[in-house]
Amino acid sequence: MAQAYCVKCRAQREIKNPENVTLKNGRPATQGQCPTCGTKVFRIGKG
Repeated sequence: MAQAYCVKCRAQREIKNPENVTLKNGRPATQGQCPTCGTKVFRIGKG
């Protein structure tokens, strides 16, 4: 599973409900939620 940095928890967390998205410039990214606090987390790059 992909990991992303959660700003609220200040730690690397597994991405809950990961969703692959494409940025405006065409780069791939993954977004989802932090499993601990529910904050939106985002990671640029293929995951």
